[in-house]
Amino acid sequence: MYKHTKFWLGLLSLSSLVLMVSCSTGNSDNISQNQVPSSTTEVAQANPCAGKNPCAAKNSSKNPCAGKNPCAAKNPCASKDSSKNPCAAKNPCAGKDNSKNPCAGKLTSVGGPLAQELQGKPVLVDVFATWCAGCKNIAPTLSQLKQDYADKVNFVVLDVTDQGKVKETQAQAEKLGLSKFLEANKSKTSTVAIVDPATGNILTMFKNNPNKADYTKVIDAALAQN
Repeated sequence: MYKHTKFWLGLLSLSSLVLMVSCSTGNSDNISQNQVPSSTTEVAQANPCAGKNPCAAKNSSKNPCAGKNPCAAKNPCASKDSSKNPCAAKNPCAGKDNSKNPCAGKLTSVGGPLAQELQGKPVLVDVFATWCAGCKNIAPTLSQLKQDYADKVNFVVLDVTDQGKVKETQAQAEKLGLSKFLEANKSKTSTVAIVDPATGNILTMFKNNPNKADYTKVIDAALAQN
C-alpha cells in the first residue's frame, strides 16, 4: 500500500510541475505581446515626429520650399566700403530743390563782354539792398576789398532796395552789360560775383560770404592772368 501511495504522489507532483511551466509560458507570451507594437503603423502613430517634411525629397516643381528667395540677390550697395561701393559717391546736386541745390540756378556768364569802361580789370558785382541782413554782414569785407584793390578791380553795386531803385539799376545794368545777371539775381541780395570783363564769364559767385580770403584768392588769380 505504501508503494501505491508513493506512486500517486509522484504522479501528482509531475502534473503540478507541467501545469506551472504551462502557466509561466502563457504569461510570458502575454507580456511580450503587450510590450512590443504589433506593426510599423503603430510606431508611426506613436512618434510625434514621424510626419514627413513638406520640403524634403520633392522635386522643384512640387516642392513649396524649392523656389529661390526673390530677395536673396545681394544689394550691390550693401556692406561695402566706400572705396568699392558703386553707390557711395552721392551726387551733391541730385534730389534737391532749386532753393537749396548748390548746382542750380547759377550763371556761368553774364551773357557777353562787359562795357568798355569796365575792361582791363576784374569786376566785382554786389547785389545790394538797405534792408538786407546778409548785405550788412558782408559790408565790412567788401569795404576792405575796395581799399585793397581800389586801382585793380572795378566795383559795381546793383541796388534793388525798392522799385524805384530797381528801375535805376536796370538802366545801369543795361549800360554795363549786366542786364542778364541782374535779371537772374535781383531777388538774391548779398550775392557777390567776380566777372572777367573781356568774356563775361563769372569767375566765382558768393552768397552772404564775409570771408575775405575767398574773394582775394579769385581776384589775385584773375590779376595774374592779365
